[in-house]
Amino acid sequence: MGLLQSFQNIFKIAELKSRVFFTIVLLAVYRIGAHIPTPGINGDELNRFLTAKAGGIGGLMNFFDMFSGGALTRLTIFALGIMPYISASIILQLLTVVIPALGKLAKEGEHGRKKIVQYTRYGTVIISAIQSLGIAIGIENMNNGAFIQHGGWGFRLMTMVTLTSGTAFIMWLGEQITERGIGNGISLIIFAGIVARFPNAIINTFRMVRAGELSLILLIVIVAMMVAVVAIIVFVERGQRKIPVQYAKRIVGRKVYGGQSTHLPLKVNTSGVIPPIFASSILVFPATIAGFTPIPWVQSIAKQFAPGTVLHTILYVGMIFFFCYFYTAIIFNPVDIADNLKKYGGFIPGVRPGNRTSDYIYKVLSRITFGGAVYLAVICVLPEFLITNFGVPFYFGGTSLLIVVGVALDTISQIESHLVTRSYEGFLRKGRLRGRRG
Repeated sequence: MGLLQSFQNIFKIAELKSRVFFTIVLLAVYRIGAHIPTPGINGDELNRFLTAKAGGIGGLMNFFDMFSGGALTRLTIFALGIMPYISASIILQLLTVVIPALGKLAKEGEHGRKKIVQYTRYGTVIISAIQSLGIAIGIENMNNGAFIQHGGWGFRLMTMVTLTSGTAFIMWLGEQITERGIGNGISLIIFAGIVARFPNAIINTFRMVRAGELSLILLIVIVAMMVAVVAIIVFVERGQRKIPVQYAKRIVGRKVYGGQSTHLPLKVNTSGVIPPIFASSILVFPATIAGFTPIPWVQSIAKQFAPGTVLHTILYVGMIFFFCYFYTAIIFNPVDIADNLKKYGGFIPGVRPGNRTSDYIYKVLSRITFGGAVYLAVICVLPEFLITNFGVPFYFGGTSLLIVVGVALDTISQIESHLVTRSYEGFLRKGRLRGRRG
């Protein structure tokens, strides 16, 4: 009854109700667009051709298709999904570290943020145009042009305009959800694409069990593994390392301020679902082009990047570790935290204020970030390894589970913030409220 009451409370707040409704409508628009075919392409035949190729490039296409909600193998107008935008974001964030001018721009507050977003949009269009051109040329040469009506530059330009416009529209949807809806728009779009494949995955799984192609015991093991992974994700995502902070007493006039004890919460996984999404998007960029190119040596390279291969696993784990530390360094600055503590009379017991405090926070943050990176790598790689080797008929590994659970927790947390602010009971009830007061 408590959970039902929390859902009912959503509709008692006009602003929250409109935000939730707005988000649902825009996600519905995204899912409708994922079924609109690209002009001049026989999407059904192309989908059957790509999904029929077992292993190798077929498995790779399933991996990439997961992030577009099935739009890539059917080559609909949203075939590229939101990945070009994520790739552009990665490039801009890396450039802010390398190029001083961009780094200075990123620190200029709201004006700088708007400029960075504008550059990211331009980068998204450029990356989408390059990817769509490669896909158009690949489809022309695939199976002797059996999947297109007319080839040539007319078809290529039409495909480029269609797919690039589709990605730009998805990008706009995501930004609108973030500003006027609830939750992070880009993450929710990926979430919607993954969840949309649930019904077909479940139906196909039961069909294989009935046909004897998948044993009932193996199915139970896989389901138990997924439940365990979800439980671990929820546990770690809410995990924190609390650094005790003491505030010295200050006398201002006749009043005494400070003297209380509190703590500085450091999340075990500060970067959230960003590292696996970024790592996947980097692997998507070259391999998507290779997937539509029938040249033998290109196909051979694409197979080396297929999920379950040694090269894919090494690159994936390495990128997860890199982006864990990189993204944490961007959003969390120990020097600023130490300066703010010193400014307001706060200190960590046993640690000197200033540089010693920032060094201590950095040391603790580095250790828990390593633990968070190990957790992400295990969650993302281990289920994929088991699924690849046991031949489970759908691709729903650790990466997608992490994204679905992580985005769901983040969205629920934002809804709960609206409820608690207006004195309504949230989803997580007293335990969550104690955590917020602490």
